[in-house]
Amino acid sequence: MTLQPIPQLPSLPIMGSVHLLEMGRVSQSFIALSQQYGPVFEFKRPSDNNRMIIIGDHKIVAELTDETRFKKDIHKVLQRLRPLGGDGLFTADSDEPNWGIAHRVLMPAFGPVAIRAMFDPMRDIADQMFTRWERFGDQAVIDVADDMTRLTLDTIALCAFNARFNSFYNERMHPFVDAMLRSLHETELRNNRPELVNNLLFNNIRRFERDTAFMGKVADDIIAQRQAQPRHTWPNDLLSRMLSGRDPETGQTLSAANIRYQMITFLIAGHETTSGMLSFAVHYLLQYPEVQDKARALVDQVVGDGPITVHHLKDLGYIEQILKESLRIWPTAPGFGLRAHKPTTLGGRFAVEPNDTLLVFTPTLHRDPTAWEDPDVFRPERFDPDRLDTIPDSAYKPFGNGSRACIGRAFAMQEATLVLAGMLQKFHIELDDPNYELVIKETLTLKPEGLKIKARRRSPSQGQTLFPSAALAQGPNNTQTAPSATALTILFGSDTGTGETFARQLATEARQRGAEVRCEHLDDHVEDLPKEGVVCIIAASYLGEPTRDARKFMGWLETLEEGSQNGVRFAVFGCGDRHWRDTYQSIPIKIDQSLERAGAQRLLTRGEGDASGDIVADFEQWLAQLWEVLGTGPADQGRTKALTVDILAKPQAADAPAGFELAPVLQNDELTDTTSALARSKRHLTLQLPPGMTYRAGDYLAIQPTNPPSLVQRALEHFALDPQQQLRLSGHAGATHLPLNQT
Repeated sequence: MTLQPIPQLPSLPIMGSVHLLEMGRVSQSFIALSQQYGPVFEFKRPSDNNRMIIIGDHKIVAELTDETRFKKDIHKVLQRLRPLGGDGLFTADSDEPNWGIAHRVLMPAFGPVAIRAMFDPMRDIADQMFTRWERFGDQAVIDVADDMTRLTLDTIALCAFNARFNSFYNERMHPFVDAMLRSLHETELRNNRPELVNNLLFNNIRRFERDTAFMGKVADDIIAQRQAQPRHTWPNDLLSRMLSGRDPETGQTLSAANIRYQMITFLIAGHETTSGMLSFAVHYLLQYPEVQDKARALVDQVVGDGPITVHHLKDLGYIEQILKESLRIWPTAPGFGLRAHKPTTLGGRFAVEPNDTLLVFTPTLHRDPTAWEDPDVFRPERFDPDRLDTIPDSAYKPFGNGSRACIGRAFAMQEATLVLAGMLQKFHIELDDPNYELVIKETLTLKPEGLKIKARRRSPSQGQTLFPSAALAQGPNNTQTAPSATALTILFGSDTGTGETFARQLATEARQRGAEVRCEHLDDHVEDLPKEGVVCIIAASYLGEPTRDARKFMGWLETLEEGSQNGVRFAVFGCGDRHWRDTYQSIPIKIDQSLERAGAQRLLTRGEGDASGDIVADFEQWLAQLWEVLGTGPADQGRTKALTVDILAKPQAADAPAGFELAPVLQNDELTDTTSALARSKRHLTLQLPPGMTYRAGDYLAIQPTNPPSLVQRALEHFALDPQQQLRLSGHAGATHLPLNQT
C-alpha cells in the first residue's frame, strides 16, 4: 500500500493549530475537527516541533494497542501534570523504576477479592448522599456533578486511605477539590498557550504552586496519621500497602515522595472520572425514561426493599451496561497518548516516528461508524453479554490500554453500579429544568455542567418484579470418577492476590475435610507434579501472559512429552476478566490442555472466574463441584474425626509453646490511674530471661491470655478436673486452630 501524508490542520506561526479550538471546549472541538478532517489528522501544538497525531479509527487503534510496537507517551499534557503526580502510576514513564515497583506492589489492592472487600465502605458513603437527598426533601435542587464529586472523593479516601473527608456534612466541598480543579484548569490552559506566555503569568504560576503544595500536604497529613498508629492496628488498605509493601521482584519499597504522588494520583483519578461517569449516566436515564424504567424494575427484582449487597452486583448487569454506554458516548478521560518504539506505519499508509505523540482520542473512537451502529444514540443493549463479540476490542477504550490501563477500573465500576442501583431503588428523579440541554464541562476530564435534579423518595411498596433474576450459567459436568483425596497439592499463580486468596481458601477447606495439603506457587513445582493425591491449579492471565510466579512453570509445560504426566490427576480454575476477550483465560486453558496432552487425568471441567462478574461465586461453584468429584464429606468432617483430646493422668509443670521459653515476671506496675472512667491500663513489666537466652529489639515476646476464673472453675467442676491437670490435643493438621501435640 502506498504511503500517504497524514491530513494536517491549518496552523499559524508559534500558535500552531490552537486557533481552531474553542477554549473550554477542546475535546468537543476535536470531535468537530474529526468530522471535517477524518479520524486521523495532525494537530500542531503551540511552540512544539514534535507532531501530535489525533486518532479515532478503531482499526488503527488495534495496531496502536500492540505493546510490542508502542508504549505510553508522557506527552506535554502529562508532563505539565508532573508537579501533581510526579512518578505516580499515571504520569510516570513505563521505563521509570518507580512505575514498575508501584504497579507490582499495588496490583493486589485492586484484585477482585480486594475490591469486593471495599463494598461496605462504598455503601457507607453512598448512604450518606442518599440520606442527604432524603432529608433535604423532594423540592431540594441537587447539582448532580457536585454531589457525585463529593461521593467519589469521599469513597476513594475512605476505601484507599481510611480517611474521612465528610463532604456531605459540609456546605463546601473539601478544599482538595478546589485546589485540584484550579490546577487541572491551569494545566489545560498552559497546553494551549505559547511557552513564553506561560512563563510570564507569575500569579498563575504562584497559585499553581500553592495548590500543588496544598494537595501534597493533604497526602502528608494522612500518612502522618497512619504512621502515628501502632502498626498492628493499620487497616489492610492501599496506604498500608504503600507504606509497608515490598516489590516482589526487586524487594524495594516505595519512597515517601512516591507515596505522596501515588496518593494525589488516586485522589484525583479515583474520583474525578468516576463522578463524571455517574453524572452522564444520570443524564441519560433522564433522557431515556424507558431505560430508567427497565433498570429500576431490575433493581426491584434483584434487591427488593433491603440494602444492596455485594452479592447482588452479579445480577445487576444492565446497570453496568448503562454505565458502559455512558462512557462510550462521553468517556470522561478523553484520550491517551502512545509513542512508537521505532519508525513504523499505521494502517500501512501513515508513516510515524518515535518522537510523534499518537493520541487515541476516545470520543471519536467511540463514535467510529465502522464499529458502532448509530453511534450518537444512547443504547445500553450494545453491551448485552450475547452481543459483546460484535464489538471490536479496539473500538472501546475508556480505561486506556494494556499494562498502562487504569488500575482502578474494577473499583470504579463496582462503586458506580452500587450508586446508580441505590439511586434507582430509593428515588424517583426528575430534571429541575425540563428544558435542560446537555452542556459539557472540560477540565482535562469531562462532566455535565448545570445538570440539576429533584429526588423524591420511593415507598417500599413501589417495587416491581418485571425481570427475573439472572441465573448462574452451569458449565458441562464432564467429570471423571476420583477417589477421596487424602493428599492435595494446590498450586497457584497470582499477581493481584486473587488466585492466592482462592488457593488459601481451598487449602483451609481441604484440611477441614481431612486432607494432607500443600499450597505453593506454580514455579515451585517445575518438573515436580505429584502422582499421589490430586493437583489443583489456580492460575490467571495478565494480558495473555502468565503471572510472575508461573513463568517458569509455563515454560516447562511447553516441553512436556506425551505420556510424561501419566498418573497425575488434576483440576484447573482460571481467573480472568471477559473485558479482555482476546486473552481471557488463555493461561488456564493452556495449562489444562497441556497437562491433558501429557497424559494427566482431568478430574473436573476447567472452572472460569470472571472478575467483571462475580468471580467469588464462580470459584465457590467450581469448589462445590470439586468436593463432589473428590467424594469428601462436609467441611467439618476432618475436624470432627481428626481431633483427639487426652486428659493427662497426673498434673504436670506448665510448659511453654514450641520454640518459646517461660520467663518469670519480676515486676508488674500499673502506670495509669484506673479510677477514671476514660482510663486504659498501661503497665511496666520486668521479666527474668531464662538461662542462656538473650533478648534484643525485634525478638518475640508472647503473653499468654488468661480466661475468666469463673469460666475456668465451671469447666473444672463439669469435667471433674484438677486445676493442675493438662490437656493434649492430637490429630490432623487443620482440624483446629489450637496447637497440636502439646500439653
